[in-house]
Amino acid sequence: MKIEKTVSILNRKARFEYEILEEFEAGMVLTGTEIKSLRSSKASITESFCQFIDGELYIINMMIDEYKLGTFYNHKTKRERKLLLHKKELQKLEKKLKDAGNTIIPLKLYITDKGKAKVLISLARGKKLFDKREAIKDRENKRNLDRILKKS
Repeated sequence: MKIEKTVSILNRKARFEYEILEEFEAGMVLTGTEIKSLRSSKASITESFCQFIDGELYIINMMIDEYKLGTFYNHKTKRERKLLLHKKELQKLEKKLKDAGNTIIPLKLYITDKGKAKVLISLARGKKLFDKREAIKDRENKRNLDRILKKS
């Protein structure tokens, strides 16, 4: 089992589906087998979101595969995991979350140089259909330009 030094798990759909308003870096409360699975890049945050439960922020629907060498101490693959933020940041997020259409989504899951698991979360607003079409059009135009430049 190979453990990578730089683990970075991205939520690629997030920037397409949502308009990013603000970004925050949060720590996570994990068990032993969860961090071992994360270090071997066995996680997914594509369908996850964040929610306040009793004044604390939790990430919900995040998938961390079971650790291969874990015994009966293994964790549940999808469970609510507590996020660690400063009190002022939590109050700011909770206040802005009350606005219509705002949500908190994870953008990136990574491990720092010190070995701590961090999540880059963002306050976001869902994009409308015409915004998504515009993003697709821009992406295709950029791709065509790159092809033309590469040929010449």
